Amino acid sequence: MVKVSSPQIAAFTHAARERSFSKAAKVLGITQSAVTQHVARLEREMGTQLFLRTRGGLELTKPALELFALSDRMRTAEQLIAEKIAAYGTLSAGHLDVVANAPRPALPLIRSYCRRFPDVKLTFTLASWTLAMDKLRRREIDIAVITEPDLTDDLVAVELARVRYMAYMRADHPLAGRPEISLRELETEPLVLPEAGSLTRRIVGECLAAHGLQLRRMIEMTTFPVVKEAILHGIGVGILLEESFYPSGQLVMRPIRELSESYRTCLVAAADRSELRTVREFIDLAEEAPSAE
Repeated sequence: MVKVSSPQIAAFTHAARERSFSKAAKVLGITQSAVTQHVARLEREMGTQLFLRTRGGLELTKPALELFALSDRMRTAEQLIAEKIAAYGTLSAGHLDVVANAPRPALPLIRSYCRRFPDVKLTFTLASWTLAMDKLRRREIDIAVITEPDLTDDLVAVELARVRYMAYMRADHPLAGRPEISLRELETEPLVLPEAGSLTRRIVGECLAAHGLQLRRMIEMTTFPVVKEAILHGIGVGILLEESFYPSGQLVMRPIRELSESYRTCLVAAADRSELRTVREFIDLAEEAPSAE
């Protein structure tokens, strides 16, 4: 019978989570050499390669993906057991990876979390709806703050807010004085929209098609900060979820007549990870203050 050690599984699992041997070493508190040796022994036991080295980091082979689906759950269970044995009081260490498809309401929650637990190392990434859901399904992140998530039985969710789509523009834009705007009025405007794969692009596209409209000038931006800067620079009007940005006197939001439906923004985590202390505290914060400031 093949003997696989717990350190080998831990090294493999964290290398797969982080897509990096060096980052896995930092999480585990061992050297990078030790991580690569553990993974190499595991590869010899399995008789197959587990990782491909690329410029973007480690890429998992098919056997690695199959193993990670099991080992990540096992490693999560080990972490839960260790936490309970330690009878933890306050978080004085730990790592938390958060992804969101908009800066808010994720950032106000992150601010509160970092103030309460300053020693936890937190990584925050903005991603499209498609990429955020993909990272969640592949267990690459701990928490996703995402609008209208595709929920399954192995995920838990906390609703943070219900928001609708709004037109964002500079305060001196000719349409800024209108109480409400129609899509037809925006048809000829330069429209600043997030990248393909975003929920916004899908919803706006479906609404335009339903009303027989077609954008004449669309400007695609890859991140929310760039979208905001483009609007502030007068490049065009943005269509984004309500309260996506920190309030600014230079920006105004106006309702869009045809986009009156509201959408749920939720905090989502893998069910088994939701009881990890770092994740649980973030969820508790969201439940205490569901509305972003």
